[in-house]
Amino acid sequence: MEKKTNISWDEYFMGMAVLSSLRSKDPNTKVGACIADNEHKVVSIGYNGMPRHIDDDCLSWNKGEGLDSKYLYVCHAEFNAILNTRDGTALRGCTLYVTLFPCNECTKAIIQTGIKEVVYLDNKYKDTITTQASLKMLTLAGVKVRQYTANVPDINYHDN
Repeated sequence: MEKKTNISWDEYFMGMAVLSSLRSKDPNTKVGACIADNEHKVVSIGYNGMPRHIDDDCLSWNKGEGLDSKYLYVCHAEFNAILNTRDGTALRGCTLYVTLFPCNECTKAIIQTGIKEVVYLDNKYKDTITTQASLKMLTLAGVKVRQYTANVPDINYHDN
């Protein structure tokens, strides 16, 4: 039997999402995203982090309460990947590869930009109402959703 010497497109794009997640400074959840078009070209990448021009050390990375909660400030990987495109129309018909199933807010942006498929690595928040809302919206909008099940590099891209 001949040994496989190349990787599939799914492996390639999810690998880029995993690699992008390593740029995140979030100590608990590192998320990466890669958007590819139907010609297998990378359209954009992103990772979860603080907004541009804000020093990562000036805001809390804790899950704390009030103004000390990272959830008030962090831009999600999918949102950053969408914003990082030079032309928003370039996302129409694309596939989003993401290491963590999208939240309901990112899902709205995914649908609005015309992304046709979401391939996710993990869904650790599947029992939350916001993730259930995400899946419901994606289904209603006709966006294909599938979990990536092939091998990924053995790195700690987020805590479980």
